[in-house]
Amino acid sequence: MATYLICHGAWAGNWAWKRIRDILRTEDHEVLVPTYTGLGERAHLTNPLVDLETHIQDVRNVIEYEDLTDIILVGHSYGGMVATALADRIRERVRQMIYVDAFVPQDGESLYDLTGGESSFAAPIEGWLIPPVALAPDTSAEDIAWTTPLRRHQPVRTFSQRLRLSHTKPASPRSYIHCTRKANKDFFRQFADRFSQDPEWAFHGIDASHSPNITNPRLLAQLLLSYAPAPLP
Repeated sequence: MATYLICHGAWAGNWAWKRIRDILRTEDHEVLVPTYTGLGERAHLTNPLVDLETHIQDVRNVIEYEDLTDIILVGHSYGGMVATALADRIRERVRQMIYVDAFVPQDGESLYDLTGGESSFAAPIEGWLIPPVALAPDTSAEDIAWTTPLRRHQPVRTFSQRLRLSHTKPASPRSYIHCTRKANKDFFRQFADRFSQDPEWAFHGIDASHSPNITNPRLLAQLLLSYAPAPLP
């Protein structure tokens, strides 16, 4: 049995990974998707002081209080910021890192640094809440009806705060999954171009839009399952 710890993307929460959770758990794996402060079922806790470090601590607390080890750490989109920090700070607990169309920051970088700045998103409401970006064009009408009421505005400090890292790279193996079906600017092409030729990374390109956990969960789950350790004889 593997332990998957998933760091979800912006504007989302545990709910967005329900389909992936169900598939992985059918295979008897443990799956945790901690919802960040101010989002999902924790939306009532949002406030202007919530920042990237808040979200990092949200997930770190789950890892430490659940005493999780040998983790397959998955970061999706904004969750790559959170996962990168965790792999740097609790290196001994991470077995494998998997970035799913995610940001891979270096020391001193913020999400804004990796996207061209604030102008890449809608202006913050009341100066501190960033509205969700549009869903991928291939999102079904059923999924639009499901996800739209659940997406919440993202506190701006989660995008503007610069990440501080102590190591140049994590101790665990790293993989990058690039979703190639994009209608608009692809913020993640920069990482695909870099890691597809890097022998230190395993790389996969998949024909899916940015959130395959919603639009193509079986394809993504199949890839994630390939990282589970082989069962004992």
